[in-house]
Amino acid sequence: QVQLVESGGGSVQPGGSLRLSCTASGFTFSRAPMHWVRKAPGKVLEWLSTLSTDGKTISLTDHAKGRFTVSRDNAKNTAFLQMTNLKPDDTGIYYCAKNYEFDIRGPGTQVTVSS
Repeated sequence: QVQLVESGGGSVQPGGSLRLSCTASGFTFSRAPMHWVRKAPGKVLEWLSTLSTDGKTISLTDHAKGRFTVSRDNAKNTAFLQMTNLKPDDTGIYYCAKNYEFDIRGPGTQVTVSS
């Protein structure tokens, strides 16, 4: 049974940083590109990034470039989303997903950016 669990969310002030983790089980993590998506209040699900199986190829949405980075530890079945210079518009629920439809994802972790 596929299971994804996100953690590391919280409340930060604008300009702050957070590191989200995604722990996976129930599938061969090292063979799965991993994605991060988010759901902001009142908006549709938004793709943020895709990381290749070996962690060497990263795709990021334009507004995340220079602020977000992704990585993975295949030995620990864990993916990471490091976010810096957070803005109020980054507020939302952040999910990791294992498929390109983004419907195989965890319960999410809440990120709130507010002064």
